[in-house]
Amino acid sequence: MAAVATASAAALATGCTATEPTGSTAAPRPSASAETGASAPPGPEGDTRPRPETPDGTLLVTDFGAQTVTFVDPDKGPVDSVRVGTAPYGLAIGADGRAWVATAEGVAVVDTAARERRAFVPYRTRGLGPATYGEYRGGGMGIAIAPDGRHVYVGVNVPGGNGRLEVIDTRTLRVTGTADTGRRPFDVDVARDGSRVYATGHDSFDVTVLDTDTMGTRRIEVAPYGTEGGLGSWLKPHCAVVRPTDGRLLLPFEGERLVVLDPETGRSSIERMTANTHQHGAAVTADGTLVVIGTGPIDPATDEGASLTVRSKGGKERVIPLGGPHEDVAVSKDGRTAYVTGGFTREGYWNGITVVDLDTGTTHRLPAGQRPLGIAVL
Repeated sequence: MAAVATASAAALATGCTATEPTGSTAAPRPSASAETGASAPPGPEGDTRPRPETPDGTLLVTDFGAQTVTFVDPDKGPVDSVRVGTAPYGLAIGADGRAWVATAEGVAVVDTAARERRAFVPYRTRGLGPATYGEYRGGGMGIAIAPDGRHVYVGVNVPGGNGRLEVIDTRTLRVTGTADTGRRPFDVDVARDGSRVYATGHDSFDVTVLDTDTMGTRRIEVAPYGTEGGLGSWLKPHCAVVRPTDGRLLLPFEGERLVVLDPETGRSSIERMTANTHQHGAAVTADGTLVVIGTGPIDPATDEGASLTVRSKGGKERVIPLGGPHEDVAVSKDGRTAYVTGGFTREGYWNGITVVDLDTGTTHRLPAGQRPLGIAVL
């Protein structure tokens, strides 16, 4: 893939755009402002279904093609869904069991034990346009929670311009600060000590580093293939993880290059990867094992198909074929199973999850929601 340095804007439009679900329409954004705190969530009326408590190990996925999150039994499939807002993207789980879900309109707060939405925090950022679907919709993308659970950080896409990082106080449910980021903040991560937040700007080839004490930011370019392709380039950063051993950021590119970024100095090094496929979602386990989703080839004549890379902290890789488009990944607490969503990718989507045994490499599929995208293990 190294020879494919850029792609045209037309290729970007045909290769990376998610289509709007059939019959869907743009939803109006809530009129309440973030400064006044959380608004009443726009959920279904009269829903009095009993909701049993959710067992540990249940999966929670965002339905990017709908207005819900879906709870999934990892052995049997979907067990329940909760309405949260239009086109939910990322989610973060707090130690108190609340899920924070980035939607087009704002951040929904879901009690995962009771399977109920408790609050909804509209964005302070303006210029998002109508709440709608697709990769380029305005609104929340990456989201993360501070280690102490006191703040949530959400990357907000502003169509046609730079994004914003909004800070939510988890006690008051108010937006307490905002900062500029790069374009389309696909991913948000937090340093282990909570002192910094990292927003990965997909269309601006960068990571924005936010100092959580001062709210000051600095930009670090991350472009191992260069930036010549601009918005039409395929070779842009998607997701990062914080390496538990030293706090460095790991950003995979194309199944060929792993950028290891020191956020203190802004310096990076590049390590070789072996999957040779366009890469998106990533996760890291407590022992430093990196798992990365390959969504499929840029050039089918030379590149490999969808896969899951399992990379040890020493750099040794196993590449497990996935057989079709996938987007994001979460790993079980014991580190033995990966759950990979089949939601939005440039090649399309399917409504399910692939379950991967990381010891044997065997896989099987489960149904899961509507265009499942973000995923977490409760």
